[in-house]
Amino acid sequence: MKDIATPNRTKLILEKYGFSFKKSLGQNFLIDTNVLNRIVDCADLDNTSGAIEVGPGIGALTEQLAKRANKVVAFEIDQRLLPILEETLAPYPHAKVIHSDILKADVKQVMKEEFREGQDVMIVANLPYYITTPILFKLLEENLPIRGIVAMMQKEVADRITAGPGTKEYGSLSIAIQYYTEAETVLTVPRTVFVPQPNVDSAVIRLTKRSKPLVDVTDEAFFFSVIRASFAQRRKTLMNNLANNLSGIPKDKIWLEQTLLGIDIDPKRRGETLTIEEFARLSNALLQGKAAAE
Repeated sequence: MKDIATPNRTKLILEKYGFSFKKSLGQNFLIDTNVLNRIVDCADLDNTSGAIEVGPGIGALTEQLAKRANKVVAFEIDQRLLPILEETLAPYPHAKVIHSDILKADVKQVMKEEFREGQDVMIVANLPYYITTPILFKLLEENLPIRGIVAMMQKEVADRITAGPGTKEYGSLSIAIQYYTEAETVLTVPRTVFVPQPNVDSAVIRLTKRSKPLVDVTDEAFFFSVIRASFAQRRKTLMNNLANNLSGIPKDKIWLEQTLLGIDIDPKRRGETLTIEEFARLSNALLQGKAAAE
C-alpha cells in the first residue's frame, strides 16, 4: 500500500472526500515521506512505545508513527477529517483517533485509558502555527507522564524556544519551555513539502522532559509573572519593567533596587541578558523581600 504522504495520493484522498482546507485551523498537510520519517526518527520510538499526535490531518504522520510504535492516539478537532482517517488508518488498528480539541481534552485521563502505566510515550505532532504556544504550554504544565515532545512549528517560534540569553530571540517563551525541558532544533523543513504551502519555513524541535524543573523557585506562578514583566518592553531596564509591570510587589523603586543589588543583579540590565538561574534568584528574592516588607 502506498504511503499517504505523496503529492499524488494526498491529492486523490482530498478529491475523493471533496475536502477543502480551513485557514482558521491552520491546516497544512505534509507530502514528503522522507521528512515524516526524519521526524519520527527524532522521537526514538520502538515497538513498545506509545505516541500521541495532535492534528493528524489525513493521517500522513500517524501512519509513520503506527509503523514503529506499539500504539498511537491522535487528537483531531476537524470532524470532516474523521471519515478520511477511518479509511487511511484502516491498516493500523493500533492507531486511534479521538475527536477533540487538544486544548480542552483531558490528556492525562486519555493516557491512563490508552497506555500502560510506565509505558514510554512521546508526543509527536505537526502543530497548527496559530496555536503552537498554547498547546505546548498545556502539554508541559499538566505534567504528563511523557518522555518528551517532537513538534513541527514555524521556524521563528522554534528559534525563540531554543534561544539563549543575550539574543534577540530570547524571551519569556524560551525560559518557560527550557524550565520544563531540554530544547533543541533537530530539523529545518522547507515550505515546499506542504500542501497548501505555508508562507514561512518550519522547524522541528525536540523537547526532552526534565525529571524536575531546571531551577528551584518558591512560587512557580510568580516566577513566570516576573519573567513576563521583565520582557514587557524589551528596551527598558529590568528595574523599570518590574516597577511598571509586576503586580503584587511594593512600588518603592529604592526597595526594588536594593533587592536587585542584594542578589548581584544590576538594575540597569535588560531582561534578555538574565539567565534562567538569575530569574529564579530574582523571583525568590522578590517574594522574600515582599514578605519581609508586609
